[in-house]
Amino acid sequence: MARPPGFAPPGPYWPPPAWAPPPPPPRRRGLAGAMIAVVIVVAALALMAAVPRELSGNAVAAPGSAQRSEAGRPLSGAGTDPRAVVQLETNPLLAAGVTLARVSCDLPALGRQDAQLQGFYSALVSCLDEAWRPALDKVGEPRLPATVSVTLPKVSACGAAPSKEEAVAYYCGGDTTIYAPADWMLSDAGLNRSRHLATIAHEYGHHVQRESGILAAAADKMSTPDQSSPGDQAIVRRIELQANCFGALFVASAIGQGSVSRAVGNAAVADYGRADDSVDHGSRAHQLSWAKAGFSGGTTAACNTWAAPADQVT
Repeated sequence: MARPPGFAPPGPYWPPPAWAPPPPPPRRRGLAGAMIAVVIVVAALALMAAVPRELSGNAVAAPGSAQRSEAGRPLSGAGTDPRAVVQLETNPLLAAGVTLARVSCDLPALGRQDAQLQGFYSALVSCLDEAWRPALDKVGEPRLPATVSVTLPKVSACGAAPSKEEAVAYYCGGDTTIYAPADWMLSDAGLNRSRHLATIAHEYGHHVQRESGILAAAADKMSTPDQSSPGDQAIVRRIELQANCFGALFVASAIGQGSVSRAVGNAAVADYGRADDSVDHGSRAHQLSWAKAGFSGGTTAACNTWAAPADQVT
């Protein structure tokens, strides 16, 4: 994954400083389809957005949390707050001028013990909450807090957990929790702070999609239970590329302050270009280009994958 600062803070903090990409990371072998798929089960009113192994895991919607679309039929995955707008390219969150807050993240040291990882992730999620709060508040959309867990539940609000082969981390919309099992994350990222930062910021991007109604709107457009149709796969790619963009948008809001040095921030954005081409997540080039768009774009509108031409989300 490539590493530029993620988002453009308002006022004197924008534009973010230019970044110089680090040497390209080694190319990883391709992953099985299940590892890099986002599964949106419309028939069961459940939505899962899985991330490539290198990034994270799934965004899973709770089967029982229903909301109604503009067409009047129930949806799940966006929560029950009536303020969530079930729209894609016209979602208020993606309107012009919506920015994140400039934040200074005070992150503890990474370590291999569960408690050390939990402390790092919890502090990072708190910082993500702080950065995204004004954006969601500005457009009047819900803002439930996200939590993070380094232990893997057998069953969560989203049902059975995926396997290690399917994801290294995942987001459950039913309990607004990012599950980042310690052994999975350490196996993939070691103690590379930039990689952990990129993964959690991507998963939090799915939380933002849930809160804003984007995930529910995407589920509303799905036509096959296992997203096997070309049309459904195109929707999944837009979900995942937007999560990359949202993740890098955050990095830009935090880079150069607190625990996110310019080197760490740049490396985090570059990390989004680490995965191979994927039918569900897009080409390696587009996985990185959308991260760069968030890093340098300055507003959430830069992450409107739903309004992008098809050739930019392949």
